[in-house]
Amino acid sequence: MKISVIISTYNSPAWLEKVLWGYECQTFKDFEVVIADDGSGEPTRQLIEQFKQAGTLNIIHVWHEDRGFQKSEILNKATVAASGDYLIYSDGDCIPRKDFVEVHRLKAEVGYFLSGGYFMLPMDTSKAIEKDDILNGSAFDVQWLSEHGLPNTFKTMKLTSTGFKERFLNFITPTKPTWNGHNASGWKKDILAVNGYNEQMQYGGQDRELGERLVNKGIRGKQIRYSAICVHLDHKRGYKTPESIQKNQNIRKETRQQKKVWTAFGIQKTAAPPTTL
Repeated sequence: MKISVIISTYNSPAWLEKVLWGYECQTFKDFEVVIADDGSGEPTRQLIEQFKQAGTLNIIHVWHEDRGFQKSEILNKATVAASGDYLIYSDGDCIPRKDFVEVHRLKAEVGYFLSGGYFMLPMDTSKAIEKDDILNGSAFDVQWLSEHGLPNTFKTMKLTSTGFKERFLNFITPTKPTWNGHNASGWKKDILAVNGYNEQMQYGGQDRELGERLVNKGIRGKQIRYSAICVHLDHKRGYKTPESIQKNQNIRKETRQQKKVWTAFGIQKTAAPPTTL
């Protein structure tokens, strides 16, 4: 099973650098990184080139011109460019714990996609994290995070749960196993079978809609929110608008009601899947 990690980004090189250091120190090494770049400028390109030259990661940089928020489109392009049989999707503001890729690899199962979550950090804590904190694991240590501005809440269980407790919390969580763009994975053949992301959709649920088509196709979600851990760096969301949220909700409602498995606005711009002989 060849694995590709697809990371979305847009003009956030400081956060992307921390994320790439997270992938540099993974316990499982045999994967490629495909950066789905929604039109970032020169600083992001230079950062990626630095990692290509000096790091150990096998990086493919997929970029298109900045035309506003076109995350679904660039993710589709990155999906096509990925050579893996199995694809892990995350964001350029989510630092993976050292076992992130290995957890996805070990829990991958035919007929399923994996549904993970994230642990949200406040801005002060996000800024405090340095390269060494990622490499030595401090960025996932509750005490270190608390010393650098993280409020102490019950949600820190996500960072500390292992073994039986981890499996038990995955089982009892009321959160449904949805396709979450910051932490989800599935077989490339399944994603292609539903035609990838719907490029009509802007910010707000475009990842969930892909998951709903996978479910309509018979691919079930499996919960790993307490197993595959990433910390989410804080940032503004200027691209979030009431109009985009409402439009996406309408598309998702139609997908669920009509049990759609294919979007005409995905990787292939066709109303129905191509007929196979």
